[in-house]
Amino acid sequence: MPVTPNDQYRPNVAAIIVSSKYPQKSEIFIAERNDISDAWQFPQGGIDEGETAKVALLRELEEEIGTNDVSVVAEYPEWITYDFPEAVQEKMKPFIGQSQRYFLVRLKPSAKINIKTEHPEFSQYRFEGLSTLFSTVSHFKRPIYKQVVKYFQKEGYL
Repeated sequence: MPVTPNDQYRPNVAAIIVSSKYPQKSEIFIAERNDISDAWQFPQGGIDEGETAKVALLRELEEEIGTNDVSVVAEYPEWITYDFPEAVQEKMKPFIGQSQRYFLVRLKPSAKINIKTEHPEFSQYRFEGLSTLFSTVSHFKRPIYKQVVKYFQKEGYL
């Protein structure tokens, strides 16, 4: 679904980051948000006017995890839209949710993660295996994460 400036959904990119050990080992990066206790998620962020989704992806990775030293493995083929929980909607006005483009990216061996960026969004991070990933991530993001991970598994990427 194309996103237009009139939409009630914020155009956004999200990254499923696998470690440089991929494909031998599928360890997935998740991080805990600074502003919401025990809220673990994939890095994500808004697409600025005039940016492509891939340009926004690399910018957001640099801003959130201190590196964009990644290679894109795959891209989810469509936009995924979801509504914010009520507690988040007030903070994100005028948007009622997000329309996201997901990318599967691999950290290059030279990548150095640093979440203590200029405007830190995360307090800590770790790599999770697929068997424990969904019990860790935020509940309202879980269905979308499952959908995207299932697609990448079906396509042979995870």
